[in-house]
Amino acid sequence: MSTTTIRLPDDLKARVVAAAERAGTSAHGFILEAIAEKAAAAELRADFAALADERHARILASGQAIPWQEMRAYLEDRLAGNTLKRPAARKLAG
Repeated sequence: MSTTTIRLPDDLKARVVAAAERAGTSAHGFILEAIAEKAAAAELRADFAALADERHARILASGQAIPWQEMRAYLEDRLAGNTLKRPAARKLAG
């Protein structure tokens, strides 16, 4: 394990200490958990962006997509518990 020093403004340090006490942990533990949560969120965002870029590239390469209104109606029906055929991708306009 390595050591990193951070400088916190006094008001933030007080907030961290108070929040840690409410959570039943130490300020150190609270800070570690906060950093881990922030890192995980950043990783998820990066994964989401990479997947979106990959899918966009596939759309551009194929020239086909499902119009949003059709996909939305399909998803709403699925959410309502209805089973139906997936909408088909078709050539992009324009």
